Amino acid sequence: MFGAMFRGANFFDIFLCNIVLAAVWCMVAFIACVKLPTSFFSFEKKRYQPKKWERNGRWYKDHLRIHKWKDRLPQHIAKDGFSKSHLTNVSIEYLDEFIMETCRGEWLHLTDCLLVVVLLLINSFPIGLLFAFLDCIGNLPFAIIQRYNRFRLLQLRKKVLHDMQHRVNSQEAVPAAI
Repeated sequence: MFGAMFRGANFFDIFLCNIVLAAVWCMVAFIACVKLPTSFFSFEKKRYQPKKWERNGRWYKDHLRIHKWKDRLPQHIAKDGFSKSHLTNVSIEYLDEFIMETCRGEWLHLTDCLLVVVLLLINSFPIGLLFAFLDCIGNLPFAIIQRYNRFRLLQLRKKVLHDMQHRVNSQEAVPAAI
């Protein structure tokens, strides 16, 4: 059953078929990602919520040392997209959109990781394992970066909201000039 699809094929043919499969899978996932409504990627949805073990992003810093390697990986910035290198605005609307984009990126990379199941099913075990490993190494770090950045952006959002509320309260405390 497993690996029967490529029985008798040479490694080059197997390699080529897996590359084509991965390209098609990733393209379909990308198109779905672009076509899905932004509400699907709301940071308030359970799948994007912080998990207790993540300790508000500290787990990624303490155990994966993400702050030392995340900026060395390439990034995809769509036209008018968000660059991870700097914020261009700190309005709540901008931060909410940026946070939503981290959810979108995480979803895309984790969806691409689901290809592992297919790769393990259609290939013999060692070859399936090799391609599954390559799929994971090409997607998991990026999904992790999206979650880590979301923690940081949510903390900034909370601070901006706090500062806005503080300004409103300060203005209410000042008596109006007559």
